[in-house]
Amino acid sequence: MENGTLKRPSFGLALMTFVGVAAIISYGLLGLGLDAHVPIALAATFAGLVGKIAVGISWKDMFRSIADTITSSAETLLILITIGMLVGAWVQAGVVPGMIYYGFNLLTPGMFLLATLLICSIVSVATGSSWGVGGTVGVALMGIAIGLGIPAPLAAGVIISGAYFGDKMSPLSDTTNLAPAVSGSNLFDHIRAMVWTTTPSYIIVVGITIFLGFKYAAGTGNFDSAKIQALQTLLATEFHITPLYTAIPALIVLVLAVMKYPAVPSMIAGTLAGSVSALMQGKGLSETLEVIHYGYHSTIATKISETAVTELPAILTESGIAGITPEVAHEASGILTELLNRGGIDSMMWSLSLIMIALALGGVMESCRYLDVLLTPMLRKVRTVGGFVSLVMASSFTSNVFLGDQYLGIIIPGRMFKDAVAHSDLSPRMLSRTLEDCGTMTAVLIPWTGCGAFQSAALGVPTLAYAPYCFLNYVNPFVGIAMAYMGIGNYWGKNGADRVERRTALTFDLSETAPSVDEKA
Repeated sequence: MENGTLKRPSFGLALMTFVGVAAIISYGLLGLGLDAHVPIALAATFAGLVGKIAVGISWKDMFRSIADTITSSAETLLILITIGMLVGAWVQAGVVPGMIYYGFNLLTPGMFLLATLLICSIVSVATGSSWGVGGTVGVALMGIAIGLGIPAPLAAGVIISGAYFGDKMSPLSDTTNLAPAVSGSNLFDHIRAMVWTTTPSYIIVVGITIFLGFKYAAGTGNFDSAKIQALQTLLATEFHITPLYTAIPALIVLVLAVMKYPAVPSMIAGTLAGSVSALMQGKGLSETLEVIHYGYHSTIATKISETAVTELPAILTESGIAGITPEVAHEASGILTELLNRGGIDSMMWSLSLIMIALALGGVMESCRYLDVLLTPMLRKVRTVGGFVSLVMASSFTSNVFLGDQYLGIIIPGRMFKDAVAHSDLSPRMLSRTLEDCGTMTAVLIPWTGCGAFQSAALGVPTLAYAPYCFLNYVNPFVGIAMAYMGIGNYWGKNGADRVERRTALTFDLSETAPSVDEKA
């Protein structure tokens, strides 16, 4: 810092800069339809120029803050790489296909809505992707729902509820890794904290789907299971699916998580287990290692999906596939190709680059103290954990609405409130949990976010039509707020010594350390 003085902007300048950053990102995402990378980089440049010219922050201090911010999230960046490795290995070994295969066995006519919720939950946990569920299994389930006379918005809402359960809880999900990274928590502590709010929310949603399912149970006599049978047949043809091959790699990661091993070695162990399983099934060493790098690319499903329907009978016979019409096989193979062509280190580069650029923006905002100046007046009025959780959720939801990106709904509030948590007795996992309870869950309810636009296009239902039926996505935030006010599941403490205590009073050490630019003038 220059002359040993920690400079900070006035409230008005900080607010103007924040509005400018939001405007740049919003215009890039919503006005120009760009991916978030370049708009965020331009916003960081704008914030840095204001900090240099109007506040007097040195470039050296800014770049040091950027480096510190990225370094603090290095573990998460490594986790994302290992997730890419693990997903590729698990698909090739039949772990993810096995989870999907056995998940379809839950689809019974009399409990279609509940089965849909459970299947989408299982697949999303297995893949870590709500988009993957919505664009593949979700499409198949939508077709079945419409055939049963179930309203499309209701079916879409239940599908999205299940998909976002995994997006929130799966250690393979990018948002599940992102939230603890920007909050100062760690992956498995973060997931354990989310169990407190997600479990009761999920139970409530299960009850709702069972209740609504009774209304449509009488119409399930026309249940057509041909597409589900086709999906299972194609999975069994392309992969060696057994309970043993499906369970062992997943159990290894689960046991290591319970034993509180760090995420990176746990993921690597899961990757090795999947690769060994693939080798035991006759896969070549070179092929197995390439899958870890470049991801899995289906063979039979891709061949069928790229072949004209009129030419499929010969290919189906050649592949030993019987009992499926060419039309159904073509449709089912397209779904599986989209669902299973994934994984590998390369698949994570888009997310890694976005996160690093967003962290750079956070570093600039932090070094110039814009967020500190904006938050201090609000935090002075917070007296309870419930009030703090409500404030974080309001910030996260506002970021989703005005910035139009799920990642930013996590990153920006995370960077905003991280220091505040550090100056209290509250555990960082409370912040990371709250970011997911709202930031992850509500993005899909907003039509102009990437999540809302994608799910609407994939499922064929307008966002505002399915939003009322995304029960988990709005039950979860309210449960999180209610539990925080009641003192249930509130974590206190730092550095691995945090524990659950039933208390709600909260104070922050917000002592001023430097005058603002206006005050010095």
